Amino acid sequence: MTPDDLFARAGQIALFGWSLLILGPRRFTWLNLLPALVLPAILSALYAVLVLTRFAAGQGGFGSLADVRLLFSDDWLLLAGWIHYLAFDLMIGARIAARLDRVGVGRLLQAFLLPFIFLFGPLGALIAGLAEGMHRTFGAASARIPSLKPLAGEPA
Repeated sequence: MTPDDLFARAGQIALFGWSLLILGPRRFTWLNLLPALVLPAILSALYAVLVLTRFAAGQGGFGSLADVRLLFSDDWLLLAGWIHYLAFDLMIGARIAARLDRVGVGRLLQAFLLPFIFLFGPLGALIAGLAEGMHRTFGAASARIPSLKPLAGEPA
């Protein structure tokens, strides 16, 4: 199997996980475990195999930007770095989605926020954190405004 083949497979695994986060129902614990733990574990195992079998033979390192460039000039190690990114962002995305669920951020807004985590990592997590904070602040405040009528079945 070539690095390109593994790149495609890892991408399919990650996209499946992100699709579950964005489109899947979250009321099933077993389904939540796929993007939160199972798929990141599969990607992490693949990452571990690549690092354990390829890193020692690679040139470069993490001491300077030039060293990192040299390290990632090896397709196998570049692939390991990409899989690291896919696994970590999916795991973080699942945790953030669970937090957003707990504070009551709707799935439509989450469908907008979660791709930012996938595409922009820390920036997406920051945006989602701001959305969570705004929902905690303004969502809780709007629940106390007497002119808003409660939803059916909700206590007044």
